[in-house]
Formats: sequence, C-alpha cells, structure tokens
Amino acid sequence: MIEIQVSGLIKSFEIGKNVLDGLTFQIDQGERVGLLGKNGAGKTTLFKILTGELDYDEGEVTVGTGRRVGLISQIPVYPAGYTVEDVLRSAFSRLQRLAEEMESLAERMAAGESDPEILRRYGSLNERFEAFGGYDTDVAVNKIANGLSITQEMRRQLFDSLSGGEKTRVNLGRLILEDTDILLLDEPTNHLDLHATEWLEEYIRGFRGTVVAISHDRYFLDRIVTRVIEIADGKAEFYSGNYSFYAVEKERRYQERMKQYLKEQAKIEQLEKAADQLRLWAFQGMDKTYRRAISMEKRIERMRTTSKPTKARKMDARFSTAEFHGDEVLALKSIAKSYEEKHLFDGITLKVEGGERIALIGDNGTGKSTLIKMIMGELYPDDGRIRTGPQVKSAYLPQIIHFEHPDWNLVENMMAAKRGLSAQSARNRLAAYDFRGEDVFKPVSVLSGGEQSRLRLCMLMDDEINFLILDEPTNHLDIASREWIEEAVEAYDGTLLFVSHDRYFINRFATRIWELANGTITDYPMGFAQYRQVKAQEETEKVEPPKPVKEKTVTDRPQRGNKAQQAARRQLTICQREIEKLEEAIAAKEAEMEQNACDYEKYGALYAEKETMDEQLLELMEKWEQLAEEAGE
Repeated sequence: MIEIQVSGLIKSFEIGKNVLDGLTFQIDQGERVGLLGKNGAGKTTLFKILTGELDYDEGEVTVGTGRRVGLISQIPVYPAGYTVEDVLRSAFSRLQRLAEEMESLAERMAAGESDPEILRRYGSLNERFEAFGGYDTDVAVNKIANGLSITQEMRRQLFDSLSGGEKTRVNLGRLILEDTDILLLDEPTNHLDLHATEWLEEYIRGFRGTVVAISHDRYFLDRIVTRVIEIADGKAEFYSGNYSFYAVEKERRYQERMKQYLKEQAKIEQLEKAADQLRLWAFQGMDKTYRRAISMEKRIERMRTTSKPTKARKMDARFSTAEFHGDEVLALKSIAKSYEEKHLFDGITLKVEGGERIALIGDNGTGKSTLIKMIMGELYPDDGRIRTGPQVKSAYLPQIIHFEHPDWNLVENMMAAKRGLSAQSARNRLAAYDFRGEDVFKPVSVLSGGEQSRLRLCMLMDDEINFLILDEPTNHLDIASREWIEEAVEAYDGTLLFVSHDRYFINRFATRIWELANGTITDYPMGFAQYRQVKAQEETEKVEPPKPVKEKTVTDRPQRGNKAQQAARRQLTICQREIEKLEEAIAAKEAEMEQNACDYEKYGALYAEKETMDEQLLELMEKWEQLAEEAGE
C-alpha cells in the first residue's frame, strides 16, 4: 500500500531558482526511509509540504487516505501555563473527547434517564476508549518519559521554561504518544543523549507505521533505515539500503558516470579532429567532404548528452600542532560543583597524559559542558583544583558559538581574530572552509549553527596547539562537514578531550571514556566498542546476579586454583585461535561486500552474514576475557 506519493513536485522561494525541481518518489506502508541531501537541498521544505504547512508551485502530493502524519521539526506553541505533563497528555486529545462524552452520558443515566440509545452510545464509546488505550495512558506516558529521560521534576516544569533541546525531547515524546501512522523525523537525535537516542532507535524498529527521517547521524541511519532517498539539484536519487550501502553505492555511481563521461569526451575529441580534417579538405576543393563534415558535427552535438559528474569539494584544512614535552597535560584534584540545590559532581580526581583521546559522555544535564568550561577557566569549581601542564597550548570549540562582533562580516571577524592578516589572506583562508563569493560579506549573526561552527574552526586551526577541547563538535553539521572535521581530527596528533553524543565520532577517536553519572566520573581506559561491551556485561549482571559460590577452605585453594588455571589456559589458547580465524573470515567477508556493492540483494545477504559473524566475535571476546581472568593473565 502506498503511503506517500510525490510526482513532479516544484517549489521555489526565489523566481527562477527551484528548491524542488520535479521531485518524484513514492514510499510504501511500513518502510523506513532516510532522506539525505546537503543543507539547503529542500528536505525540511518537503516535510512541511507533506504536512500541509507549506504550499507548492506544481506537481502532485498524495498521502494515504485517513493516515495520521506526525512531524517533529518545529516546536508547536502551547497555551501559557502548560506544563511538560500537559504537553505530553495533549497527545490524548481524541481520548479526552471520548472521556468527556462518556462522563456526560453517565451523569444523564445517574439522573434517571432510561433511554436505551444512551446506554448503547455509552457502550460504544467505552469500547473505543478501551481500544485506543484510554485506561493505560499513565503507563504509556511513564514509559515514553523514562525512555527520553524526561524526569518527574521536568514533567512539573512549565514547557516555556525549558531549553530548545528539552522542548524538542518533550515534543518528540508527545508525537510518539499520538500513535501516528507516518512519522516524519527532522534531525531527531540533535538534542538527545546516548541513552535517549538508543531508546528512540529501539522504538522505531518496533514501530508498525512508516518512518521518514532527515538525519546527519550516520550511526542512527545505519540502524533504522532500509532505504535512502537523496535530494540533489531538486530531484531524487534512490538507494536500496542503509547509510553504509548508500555511501559505497554513491561512490560507485560517481565513478561509473565519470568513466562514461571520459569515454564520451574521448570519442568526441576523435570526431572533432576528423571533422576539422574534412573541412580542410573541403577548403582545398573537395566539395563532398564539406557535407560529411557538417553531418559529423551534428553527430558530435547529439553525443554531448552526459554532463561531467561533480563531487562536493572537500574542505582542506588541518590543526597546527605545537610540540609537547612532558607527561601531564591536565590534572583534576577533588573537583566539586553545584548550582543552588542542584548538585552536579563531587570529588572528581583524574589525570590526562600527552596524546590521549578522551570522550566525556553522559546524559543531558549531568554537567559535561560545565566541567569543560571549568577546565577552560570560564567557570570555577566550588572545591578542588584544576592544573594544566606548563607547555600546554589549548584550543576550545564550545557547544554554543559566540563572536565578539556578531554584526561584522566573516572577513572582518577573521582579520580581528588574526592581527596583521590582510583582507585577501582572510578570504583565501575562508575559501578553504567553503566560504566563497558574496557569503564572506554576510554578518556572522545570520549564519546557521553549522556555518558558525565552521567559522570558529577556521579561526582555531591557525593557532599551534597541543590540547584540543571540543564540545559537541558535530552538532548542526551536515554529513560532508562531519567527515571533514573527522579528517582534521584524524590528522591532529596532540591531546584530545571532547564531549559528544555522536557514536560514529566517539567510536572513531576515543581511546578512553569518561562517563559522567550520579555526580562522579567513571574512567574506562578503552575504546567505545569495548566500553559498550563492559556496560552490557554490567547490565546483564544487574538482571541476573551471580549465584553464590560455596566458600572453599584455605588448604583447598592452591591445588584447585592451579588445576583450574591450567584448564583455563588451555581453553584460552583454543579461544585465541578461534578469534583469529573468525577475524580473517570477517575481513574476507568485508572484501566480498565491497566487490558486490552494486548488487543490493547480494550485498544485503553478505551484510547479514557479517552481522552474524560480528556477534560471534563479540561472544568469543567475552569468553576470552573470562578465560584470561580465570587463567590469571
């Protein structure tokens, strides 16, 4: 069954410049679709057209009859005095109307009316009320609120008093509670922490309706979408797979188009030389060759059908790294911080050494940005001491960007930040960060969040540094910009401390995890994948506590321990061999996937096989850790 059908859609905001230019696609019931495209491609515009918020110039847009569409993009305006609880329960307006009519009928029957029609109507309403979950609304609200980290305290707050991120989270909860048929999600993970993002992923995977998501979160897209529609130059391109498949297939199509274009250009060049020769002969008196030259030139024009395929230009800029001599970059000693009655953390003692790459993670509101600001000297701890090494040269990208001169244009801000920089040099540096033409003369106040982050990075990357601190560096950036900053961080060889909810970014760079929760930081000296395994093991132990072991006598322990260790070592050797074999098999499977990237069915089957092998490898790694502990290694 077709849920959404769009045919020949045209929409423009400026005369002669179409944002959507003949867009055509269809989405079937139950599909999970990722909507991709660079910033400004018209993705959000399309969502507003689907919900009826925007009109369009030409084309047809059809949504399935009777289908309820929910959009999480702009936050609706609620009546003054509405609490978070009121907003969440506004999702049950249909149930509320049923309840009010049932109450009215109950009052009439209690007053002595005995019309059979009243009783029949009451019974019908009661059945619908029960079918729509009217008696389970409290359970539903609590489940959604817990999943999205909406605390009881927040539920009592006025909705207008919340931050933008908190409002987005509450509105997402309301949308889910409405039980819509088609979910349109516009950057749903932008203001969600790891816990809430993973909960949303699980909800979407179990959702029975249709989902269309705009997102720059590659990890999120890989987990929830099974099809990608990319909007480019106002039209749609289709990819039958998740984001990883899209990335491989997009590159393959580009290479195929370039190959076809070059082949065509070589043929045209050959024909042009022949036509020139025929014209020369015609000029020398061979009249018949003139007509052949004209015919050949017409053939050349008909061949000029393939335009040269283009790729988005990659920004080419790198952090300048200052030399660092010494061991200690940063030391935190018994740090404590509170805001009035809100206690953030206490007794935090940690040390950072040169070259480490540390991810500071935790739920929203735990104090991650506060700790970063204290390290940078923007805030002071209530207790404790923060010390940086004498040769440390730091640079800081905050979550919310501020400029000293927001009314100045980009060139003026660059020249103010770098004394002695000429206007032309400033423009050259801005061009490396994809600020070109008239864009450099815009006031920085009109730039988007992503553009402001890019400009601030442009200023940072000129300084020689050895301690880089990033607070949500990929927020508001499109995928191309995220890949660019990842390449810049990859090339940077100094010390890195960053706050992020972007699992792709964390997994790529973190060699150490600081988890901020319950007023303290737990230090995990490992990468993100191993950290996830440890956390999963901790959760399993909470659910299934280990069985009590009968205490052994002191005289029994050495002998039994030695035998047990010997057995464990033998099993450990066997397990290591199995891990090595499975890793080789996975590498071979990945190579096979690359060879079959253009065959979706084959690629999908290979991807499923690789996922099974990855799960087997995780199980073997857990077994290896257990055996290593038993073997005393």
